[in-house]
Amino acid sequence: MPQLRNILVAFVALALSACGVNTIPTAEENAKARWADVEAAFQERANLVPNLAAVAKGAAEQEKAILTGVVEARAKATSIQLSADDLTDPAKMAQFSAAQEQLSQSLAGFGRLLANFERYPELKSIANYQMLQSQLEGQENRIRITIRDYNQAVQQYNTTIRTFPNIIGAKLIYGAKPMATYKAATPGADVAPSLEGKI
Repeated sequence: MPQLRNILVAFVALALSACGVNTIPTAEENAKARWADVEAAFQERANLVPNLAAVAKGAAEQEKAILTGVVEARAKATSIQLSADDLTDPAKMAQFSAAQEQLSQSLAGFGRLLANFERYPELKSIANYQMLQSQLEGQENRIRITIRDYNQAVQQYNTTIRTFPNIIGAKLIYGAKPMATYKAATPGADVAPSLEGKI
């Protein structure tokens, strides 16, 4: 009888391991960790916006609407929070994405404001402007990379929970739901705004 019990335990352990008992949570935690990277990248970009405000203080009155749009877009983007539990809700992902893309578009408008730097000689003389420009470009690239990594992790997780034999463990043990990928909310929003050559 003890030998039968050992065989049964070994069979159950093998069956469970074949059903993705360890694979599913590993893939899920990897996707959640990649999402944390995305959030951190967006937060770093949001943290740069106050520096934009300081740089643009010397801009003419009619351009202040662009600066106001950037500041308001930052406020909206940072007000929409998405927890790891919300990653299975496409509507919440779309809302978060729309707010972030609005900030991207506002930053692109700020770059266009500075494009004609002859009109803003006071900006040319600010030594920190070039550093800020480089930081913004680098941050947009980091955002793209973290979104790509997150989407790859989500694809791996979603594939894991939908393929045999992992689907058994996903449904019966975890009640796993597919996660939503990050999608650009506006056409062309997946392309980082370029500030290159604006000064």
